[in-house]
Amino acid sequence: MTVSVRVPASSANLGPGFDALGMALAMYLEVDAEISERTCVAASGRDAHLCGRLENNLILETIGDLLRASGRPVPGLKLTLRNDIPLGRGCGSSAAAIVAAVLLANEIGGLGWNEARLLREVTRIEGHPDNVAAALLGGVVASAMQADGEVAAVKIAAPADWQFLLAIPGSSLSTAKARGMLPAEYSKADAIFNVQRSALLMGAFAAGRGDLLRLAMQDRMHQPYRMEACPLLKALLPLSGVNGVLGVALSGAGPSVLLVLDKNTDPEEVIARARLRSEDPELEVVLTCAAEGASTSQR
Repeated sequence: MTVSVRVPASSANLGPGFDALGMALAMYLEVDAEISERTCVAASGRDAHLCGRLENNLILETIGDLLRASGRPVPGLKLTLRNDIPLGRGCGSSAAAIVAAVLLANEIGGLGWNEARLLREVTRIEGHPDNVAAALLGGVVASAMQADGEVAAVKIAAPADWQFLLAIPGSSLSTAKARGMLPAEYSKADAIFNVQRSALLMGAFAAGRGDLLRLAMQDRMHQPYRMEACPLLKALLPLSGVNGVLGVALSGAGPSVLLVLDKNTDPEEVIARARLRSEDPELEVVLTCAAEGASTSQR
């Protein structure tokens, strides 16, 4: 038996929604797993040399931890990975790996976990729900972690006539380093600023109000503090609200940047503008869309 999972990338925060909002994007991690006498990993796609290692392999380690904690044997596994999610770029690569591992452990171990339990487990491992909730459920997701570890999440569909560009720089930025740039406390004014815009942002997505995104994607909690480590954000933020670009925000902890375009804007023109504003010779700009959540199959 081969168990296969397909997990989308994700862009978290979406500007003001720090650790609360995320959107699944149509770039995927695909993993086939089958029981084997010895454990091995074959990887292709982006960062295959990292995805294919046996040591410190997040997917293998997570599967093993979950099976042992559930009193199940840990078999040898042959994993075949196909990855299109850039590592260390704010596109939810670790979240995708965690979601893939939990789904595989659930199937291999016969754990019988429902969606709520799956969401709880992926959040417990990741530490916060924004990326993993979007990767698991798909669409645009607002989520909140409760004191008992349970996670409340609601999914809405992104407007079908919006276009999404993901600008990916050549250099990476670790989430730990990005979090270390943030202050320990925020002012009341900054907290209110972000609460207002987070509420407005979900309303704009739900109502398809692209005219609100320039305001609704503004942030004071993380983007200003990460600006120097994410020069692409500083370069592309001025495009927000101009010539068909509805909104611009750091993707996750960065350094990638998410741009939302209206339906009438030629993405190639925006890509050309982004390249002119960036000094990164390795800049990659990908046209993508909101994705459905993770899926599992057997054969």
